[in-house]
Amino acid sequence: MASVLVLNGPNLGRLGSREPDVYGSQDLDSLRELLVATADGRVEIDLRQTNDEAELISWLYEAVDTATPVILNPAAFTHYSYALRDAAALVTKAGIPLIEVHISNPHARETFRHTSVISGVASGVIAGFGFSSYRLALQGILDA
Repeated sequence: MASVLVLNGPNLGRLGSREPDVYGSQDLDSLRELLVATADGRVEIDLRQTNDEAELISWLYEAVDTATPVILNPAAFTHYSYALRDAAALVTKAGIPLIEVHISNPHARETFRHTSVISGVASGVIAGFGFSSYRLALQGILDA
């Protein structure tokens, strides 16, 4: 069965307890359940989270090497990690979908969150719909 990598950056391991007014009260296990239900057996969901930029980059290399579509929430790395941007570009330049997602709408938050160095190399961007941002990204991959 084909799989989809769902990669989450720093602090997202604290979903459910971290700023529930911004990120909601559900955790990564709830997100996994939502995505598995959305996939409905068509793809395997490989959901991962790290606070380590190098690990996230390595996972993007893995996506290139295995031709695996990616749903990426780069979290704080969104705004400044050119190394992550370059790794994300390897994915899309290989013709593999990479959809950038955000739980909140970064443009409705602090000014420093308005810039994404990832968006310019992503296949698409979905933000502001809570966990449904991930569901919509997965649906886009399944429909492609």
